[in-house]
Amino acid sequence: MNDHVYKQIELTGSSTQSSDDAIRTAITKASKTLRNLHWFQVTETRGMIEDGKVAYWQVTLKVGLRIDD
Repeated sequence: MNDHVYKQIELTGSSTQSSDDAIRTAITKASKTLRNLHWFQVTETRGMIEDGKVAYWQVTLKVGLRIDD
C-alpha cells in the first residue's frame, strides 16, 4: 500500500431539502471539475428559518483530494 498525500479544500453546499442534500450538492458539483475526491468532513451547518420552519440548509465541508502519484 502506498502512502498518500492529500490537499484540503473547503466547499459550501446548499439545499432547500436537507443538510444531507446540501452535502451531496457540494460534492457532486466539485466532482465535475476536480479529480480524486477522497473524503469529507462537515465543519459547519447553518440554516435559514421562514415562518417558523427550516427553509434552507447550508453545509460547509473540508474535502480531501488525493494527489496523483
